Amino acid sequence: MHIARTIAELRHMLDTCRKPAFVPTMGNLHEGHLGLVRQARALGDLTVASIFVNRLQFLPHEDFDTYPRTWGSDCAALEEAGCDVLFAPDEMELYPEPQTYKVHPPAELADILEGHFRPGFFVGVSTVVMKLFSCVQPRVAVFGKKDYQQLMIIRRMVRQFALPIEIVAGETRRAGDGLALSSRNGYLSPSEREEAVQLSLTLKRMAVALKSGQSHHAAIESDAETSLARRGWKPDYMVVRRRADLLPPTGDELLVVLGAARLGNTRLIDNMEV
Repeated sequence: MHIARTIAELRHMLDTCRKPAFVPTMGNLHEGHLGLVRQARALGDLTVASIFVNRLQFLPHEDFDTYPRTWGSDCAALEEAGCDVLFAPDEMELYPEPQTYKVHPPAELADILEGHFRPGFFVGVSTVVMKLFSCVQPRVAVFGKKDYQQLMIIRRMVRQFALPIEIVAGETRRAGDGLALSSRNGYLSPSEREEAVQLSLTLKRMAVALKSGQSHHAAIESDAETSLARRGWKPDYMVVRRRADLLPPTGDELLVVLGAARLGNTRLIDNMEV
């Protein structure tokens, strides 16, 4: 695996590559990330991953400074997963001057759910992804379904800017008990880790209730939030949405259930298509 620290080094390494397949990450990698890398290997003639902890998507009270940096284990894992090129710029390389030009996704998609509880988050995500796309110039990029809203926003960004990039979704990877793999799972205490599976179990119950047709989606959402709160969680949202635009359902549509809740000091998210 080759490591590029600068944009110039990266472009030199990719100079003769016709179809790079790209997986952007912030490091602290787990099997979910590595599964995306393995998926990307089959989609291009060279597999590129990036590690960059993007300050723009962190709110002032969030964990930018303490976000785990696990460089050595990340490099070893990426090489074993078959990554060909790792792009690992520092902040001055990617943002040599204040990033005053930013990508603002539409409010109707970016200011709901995660965007409501993390204002400006998707501006930071969209801006860094656009810049990484400019650096790597991939023909395929793989994003995980665990960040469902992010995946939708990136897909729309690529379409509206007519970028020649195919966005491929990777299925959510889960632990044996069903907990969605996440870098933030490492913040959980042993007892919290045992409890954390309740988020995915609650989403499963929401999906079953939807399929049975016995309850209105508003009642399903309320029951889900109440059941988690009774167990000591602090839910931000447990909702039923249309897959097409993440708005509340109005008829016979393809649906997804999405949840975000805080367990102790750790905020977890998950979703399941119905």
